[in-house]
Amino acid sequence: MSAAADGPSLTPVFVRLKLSLMRNGLRQSGGRTVAFVASLVVVLLIAALMVLGFLLLRGHGAAGAVAVLTVGVFGLGWAVMPLFLPSGDETMDPSRLVMLPLRPQPLVRALLVASLVGIGPLFTLCLAAGAVTAVAHGAAATVFAVLAVPLVLLVCVALSRAVATANVRLLTSRKGRDMALLSGLVIALGIQAVNFGAQALGRAEDLSVLDTVASVVGWLPPASAVAAVRSAADGDAVVAAARLAVSVVALVVLLWWWRRSLVRLMVEPDGSTVGAAPESVRDPAEGRGLLARLLPGGRTGAVMERCFRYIWRDPKTKAAWVSALAVGALVPMFNAFQEAGSVYWACFASGMLGVQMFNQFGQDSSAFWMVAQTISTPADAYAELRDRAYVLIAITVPFTVLVAVATGLVTGGWSQLPEVFGLAFALLGAMLALGVVASVRYPYAVPQDSRRNVAPGQGGMAVAAIFGGMFGGPLLCAPLIALLVWLRVAGHHDLLWLLLPLGVTYGALLLWAALKAMAGPMLKRLPEILAAVSKG
Repeated sequence: MSAAADGPSLTPVFVRLKLSLMRNGLRQSGGRTVAFVASLVVVLLIAALMVLGFLLLRGHGAAGAVAVLTVGVFGLGWAVMPLFLPSGDETMDPSRLVMLPLRPQPLVRALLVASLVGIGPLFTLCLAAGAVTAVAHGAAATVFAVLAVPLVLLVCVALSRAVATANVRLLTSRKGRDMALLSGLVIALGIQAVNFGAQALGRAEDLSVLDTVASVVGWLPPASAVAAVRSAADGDAVVAAARLAVSVVALVVLLWWWRRSLVRLMVEPDGSTVGAAPESVRDPAEGRGLLARLLPGGRTGAVMERCFRYIWRDPKTKAAWVSALAVGALVPMFNAFQEAGSVYWACFASGMLGVQMFNQFGQDSSAFWMVAQTISTPADAYAELRDRAYVLIAITVPFTVLVAVATGLVTGGWSQLPEVFGLAFALLGAMLALGVVASVRYPYAVPQDSRRNVAPGQGGMAVAAIFGGMFGGPLLCAPLIALLVWLRVAGHHDLLWLLLPLGVTYGALLLWAALKAMAGPMLKRLPEILAAVSKG
C-alpha cells in the first residue's frame, strides 16, 4: 500500500479549506458580508416558498409533472452555469492544484464533498426535498424519495463541476470572457421563453401538455430521480427502479468524466504555452483562410475581412452581434406563435442588425489611426464606409430571408413574403444610411478594459444614436409603408409584389446618398473621430 493511501483523508481538509476561504472572503469588507447574508436570506425565503408550493401541490393531478419539470430545468441551470459564470467559485479551481501530489480519485471525492458547501447546494437540497414530497405517496415511494433527494443534489453538483473542469482552460481564456458577456442575453432569452410557455399554458384548456413533456424529461437526470418517486407512488416499481438507475448511471459517468478531465488538466501542458513547430510554417499564400479567399481583392476585401475578424474576436463586438441575431430571430418567432402573429415581424430582424452600423469606428478604438492613414481622398472615405456596409449586408440579407421564411412557415403568410422582403430591405438601407451619418458625425469610444460599453461623457451620443435609429429608420421608410397601406386598402393585392423591387431600390438609394454625403465630412473629421473613439 502506498504512502498516499495511508495518509489522512483529503475530504475534511478540503471542506475546512472551503469554509476558511469563505470566512476570510467575508472578512475582507463589510459590504461583502452584507451581500452574503442578504443572498442567504433571499435564497432561504425562495426555497421555503418553493417547498410550500410543492406541499400545496401534493395530491393535485399536475404535481408530478411540475416537480419533474422543475428539477429538470434546475439541473439544466447547473450544467450551463459554469459556462456563463466562470469565476463564480474561484476557490475550487482545480488548475490551482496542479503542483500538488494528489491522486485523482481522492481529489474528486474531496472536491465533490467540498462543493456541497454553499448557498447553491442548499437551495438544490430544499428544491429536491420539496419536489419528492409533492409526489411521494406510500411506503415504496417514500423509500425512493429518501434515495432521490441526495441523488438529485449529487448529480447537479457533479454535472456542474464536470463541465467546469472540462472547460476550465476555455473559461479562463478570452473565449470564456466572451461567453460571460453573453450571460445577460441568455438570461433575457430564458425569461422570454418562460413567459411564452406561461402564456401557452394560460391559453390551454388543461395541463395535460405538462404530462407529455414530463414523460420525456422524466428519463433525463436528475429529473429521472423525481420521476422514479412518482412511478413508485403509482405502483410501477420496475419503471421507478429504471428511472432511478438512469440518475445513478449519470452520476457515475459524470464522476468518471470529471476524473478524466482532472487527470488531463494535471498532466497535459496548456496549448497556449507550446511553441509552434518549425514544420508548421507554411507558404504565405497557403496561410490565407477561407474567409479571405471568398472576399474580393483590394481595399474592399481587406476592410471586410477586418470587420469580420472584429465580429469574431472582439468580445464586445461579438456580444453585440450575437444579441442582435438572437433577439432579431426570437422576437419575430415568439410573436409568430401568438394568435395575432404576423409575418411582418420579420422586418424586426433587419432593423436589429442594421443598428450595428451605428458607431462603426468605435470598435477600432485608438487603432483607428491606422485606418485614417489609408484615407486621403473623399473616394477613400466613401470606399471605407461602403465596405463596412457590405459586411452588414452580407450578414443581414440572408438572415432576414431566413427569419421571414420561418415566420411565414409558422403564420402561413407565404403570399406576403414579397412585400415583407421589400419593407425589410428598405428598412435595412435606411438603418445603414443613418448608421453612416451617425458614425461620422457622432462617434464614441467603446472601452476595451471596462464593463461599460460607452466611455464616460459619451453616453448621450450612444442613446441618441440608438433611439435615432429606432425612430428614424421607420420614418425614412414611410413612403413604402404608405404605398403598402394604400395598395391593401384599395384592393390592389396583385400589385403588392412591386414592393420587393421598390424596397431594394429605395434602400440602396438611401445608402448611396448617405455614403456620398458623408465621404467629404469624414475626410475632414478624421482627427475628431480618432479623438472621440480613443477616449476611455
